[in-house]
Amino acid sequence: MKIQEDYNQLSERYFFTPTGLERASSMWPIRLGKNIAKPNYHIGPRVTSYFSMHFVVEGQGMFIQDQQHFSLHPGDLFCLFPTKTVEYYTDHVQPLNMTWLAFDGKQSLPTLERIGLQPSSPHLSAGLKPDIADTLDSLFELARSGGAPHADFGRLSLFFRLFEQLCKHAALSGMSRPAGKTVDWLQKGRDYLEMHYAEGISVDKVAAYAGVERSHFSKTFQETYGLSPIAFIQQLKMNQAKQMMRDTDYSLTEIALSVGYPDLFSFSKAFKKHIGQSPTGYRSRESEAENVLGD
Repeated sequence: MKIQEDYNQLSERYFFTPTGLERASSMWPIRLGKNIAKPNYHIGPRVTSYFSMHFVVEGQGMFIQDQQHFSLHPGDLFCLFPTKTVEYYTDHVQPLNMTWLAFDGKQSLPTLERIGLQPSSPHLSAGLKPDIADTLDSLFELARSGGAPHADFGRLSLFFRLFEQLCKHAALSGMSRPAGKTVDWLQKGRDYLEMHYAEGISVDKVAAYAGVERSHFSKTFQETYGLSPIAFIQQLKMNQAKQMMRDTDYSLTEIALSVGYPDLFSFSKAFKKHIGQSPTGYRSRESEAENVLGD
């Protein structure tokens, strides 16, 4: 058990490095923790780069986001969203006792919407039910066992069980949004790009799949994500190529064909344009860096 004490809390924390299996699931846990706050417990203002659900087990406090103030009580649930500035603190007389689970992945936001949480409404009253508390306890038991073989299977199983329970209770309370309604035409198009970017798809085909005109799809995509669909496809190809160069022994030609280029020459030209160095140079640099870390 990893118990830590600092000036404002007593906490138990675990950090996970997602395996290939977990990353392939589109959502994965990255941090798990619980705390007992001291009277001076005050976090923020700060911004996180991931999603984090906080369950209030005991005590009272305040959660602040975008100048909205949410009083915290036992059983409440609040969520930290990436890029959102948040602040939370404890009541001096009844200190907060919380459990939190941080996670990431492209389906994190749609999944949170299914349980009634979104950037504009990050707080739920009475979100911590007995079955949810039991699943969180099971996650802690698994984390305390350390790096047990195949722990990623158990971690993912409990992680998705937790969201199944949250969705069930949200549906009973009328807070749930059906899965189909969370995927609008723009998200549908983005999902299509992420699934088929290496298959020579065109923007026309993606727009048709999403059910809108090409120009409207491209304009809205650019305004929403800061990249044109073409640039997004290139980014997906480059990210996958870099990962394959770091994590596999595939030849550069095999990688080029795997991410949708017709030959090594066109891949090398595109890679150098977007990354600033040749594929050979990138792979060599990453290999040297790994060797240094392994020494």
